[in-house]
Amino acid sequence: MKKSPAAHHARPGLVGFVVAVSLDESEDRNLRSFHGRKEGEHPDDSRARAALDQIEERVNHFLSSYDDPSIIQLKRVPSTSAILGSMMPPIKHWSHSSLMSFLRNPLAWYKRYVEEVYDTPSSPSSVVGRGGHVALQHFYGGIGKEGAIQLGLEHIRNVPDFEINFGKARSRAAKKKKRLAMEREYLQAISFYLARPPRHDVLGVEVKGIVEVEGLPLPLKAVSDLVVRSKVDRKAVDIVDHKFVDSFSSLKKDKPMFVIQAIFNYYTVRELFKKPVRRFIVQECRKKKNADGSSQMRRYVIDFADYKEEFALFHRLIKDATAEISRPRAWLPNPSDMFEGDNSFDIYRLGLIDE
Repeated sequence: MKKSPAAHHARPGLVGFVVAVSLDESEDRNLRSFHGRKEGEHPDDSRARAALDQIEERVNHFLSSYDDPSIIQLKRVPSTSAILGSMMPPIKHWSHSSLMSFLRNPLAWYKRYVEEVYDTPSSPSSVVGRGGHVALQHFYGGIGKEGAIQLGLEHIRNVPDFEINFGKARSRAAKKKKRLAMEREYLQAISFYLARPPRHDVLGVEVKGIVEVEGLPLPLKAVSDLVVRSKVDRKAVDIVDHKFVDSFSSLKKDKPMFVIQAIFNYYTVRELFKKPVRRFIVQECRKKKNADGSSQMRRYVIDFADYKEEFALFHRLIKDATAEISRPRAWLPNPSDMFEGDNSFDIYRLGLIDE
C-alpha cells in the first residue's frame, strides 16, 4: 500500500490528533483517523465542538490544497457529530436503570438512552408496581391511606393500552379483563404494605438528583423513594426503597443489583442533603398472598460502613462502562433479554441502528 504524506497539526490545549490520507492499490482513498478534543471537557461543551469544527476546516483545506489531484476527489471528512461520537460518551449521565439496561442489552440501551426512543410497552407487573410507588409517595407525603390508594389506582387507569404489553390478550374484552386483574393485584399489594406501614421520620419523598462524583467520568442520577432520619445515627440519613415483587429476593441485601442501586442513591442523597448517608433500606412487598400466612413484607438493610470494597468495584464498573460506550462499536442485541430481547433483535435484523 502506498501512502501519501500525513497531515499533522499541533495546537495548545488539544489532545494530539492526526489526519492520515491513505491510497491503496486500487486508488481508493480513505481518511483513516480524525480525532481531537480538549482535555477534561464535557461531551456537550460548546468549546470542544468549536475546536472540532476548526479541525474539520483545516482538514478540508489540506485536502483541497494537496498537489495530487486524485486526492482532492476524496472530500470525505467525518462530520463533527461523528467525531464526537467516536471519542466521547453519547449520554450525559449514568443512572441505575441505564447501567442495568446497558449491561443486559446494549442495543436496547442505545435505542432508549441515546436515541431516546421510548416505545417499549411496560409489563402489567411494572405498571402495578408504579401504581404502588405513586400511592406510597402520597402516603408518606402526608395523604391518608384511602386517598393515597385511590391516587395509585388512578395512575394505573390512566396508563393507555398501547403502553402496556398485554401478551396474548389481543381483543378489547381480553385487555379489559387483564386491566381488572391488574387493579385487583394492585389493591391487594398496597393493602399488604399499608396494613402496618413502616414508620419513618421523613425528610424527603421522591428525591431526584444528578451529581458529579470525584473520580467518575460522568455524573450519576438517582431517584430515592424516601430519605429519612437514620434510627442508628441521628446525624445521618437513610434511604428507603419500595419494591413490589412476585417473589422475595433470595440473595437479600447482598443482591448485586441492590448494592449498585444503593450506591447511586448514596451519592445523590449525600450531595443533596449535605449529611452522612448511613443505610439503604430495601422494603419488599410480595404482591401475591403467602399460602403459609407469613408476612408479605421483607426488609433488607445495606449499611454503607460495611460495603467499602463495593464502592471501589462500583467506580471500576462505571469507568469501564463509560469507556465501552465511548469507543466505536457495534450495538448488539440480546435475544434472551426477557424485557426487550425480541424488540432489540428485530431492530438489529432491520439495521435500524447506525454503527
